[in-house]
Amino acid sequence: MTTSIQSPGEAGKGGESAEYERTVRNRTIDTLLNRRTIRSFTDEAIDPATVAVLEETAQHAATSRYFNEWSAIRITDSDKARAIADMAHQDYVSQAPLLYIFLADQRRNADLARQEGVDIDADTFVLNTGYAFLQSQNDAVLALHAMETAANSLGLGSVILGSVINDVEGLIDLLDLPRLVYPVLGLAIGHPDQDPPLKPRMPRAAQIFLNSYGQSERPGEAERALKDFDETVRLYYRDLRQLDAPRKAFSQIMADKSCNPKGDHEPMLPSIQAQGFDMNR
Repeated sequence: MTTSIQSPGEAGKGGESAEYERTVRNRTIDTLLNRRTIRSFTDEAIDPATVAVLEETAQHAATSRYFNEWSAIRITDSDKARAIADMAHQDYVSQAPLLYIFLADQRRNADLARQEGVDIDADTFVLNTGYAFLQSQNDAVLALHAMETAANSLGLGSVILGSVINDVEGLIDLLDLPRLVYPVLGLAIGHPDQDPPLKPRMPRAAQIFLNSYGQSERPGEAERALKDFDETVRLYYRDLRQLDAPRKAFSQIMADKSCNPKGDHEPMLPSIQAQGFDMNR
């Protein structure tokens, strides 16, 4: 089936958009191209059958080496949800009908190895290395993305929560995380109570290169695309959380963020090492 659709990432100047032909279009592609972040939810609960499907979908995400080196905690305790919202500095976190914390988890595999006679304190043990941490972190992100896509496909809304690790040591204590388990991201899901517009996406030429970094089919295409995106963001993008903020180009936003990090973000390495991962291996 050949269908002409508008790509959300191809927004241009003056309210115009580039249209292109897609020879492949289905509900999955539509779900991905039209995903939005939802930060306000109705009070409607999510039924247990839907919860089960969402969780099973996460379990079917790709997993490195078939190690299944991630876990997730569904937060049903309202006090814990409130505490997580406070750590994230985002009230809506505690108002979502579903709240998950996704974890890089080598504890389960380490326990299984120990049951089989492996000395997990020996230098030959490798589930506590930086490589193992990275792979388990990747697994957690892939599982979360699968759940988020499934939720969106069912008409639910969601927000990915990098903010839950603002106070990573506090979160580790709150969730009683053992050694070799580390929080990666949160995911809040519910029935949407807002209808935000799609945010413009970077032109493909500025983000997807050909054979080597920064290279495109035509010389200078990546640079031109990035300049166009700068103007697109300045004209169209407005952060719904800061409507009174002045409009800025993407390059201005990045300059602000790169030079003024939030003071409430703790250094990550000490907490990762405290959870038993040796990032030098």
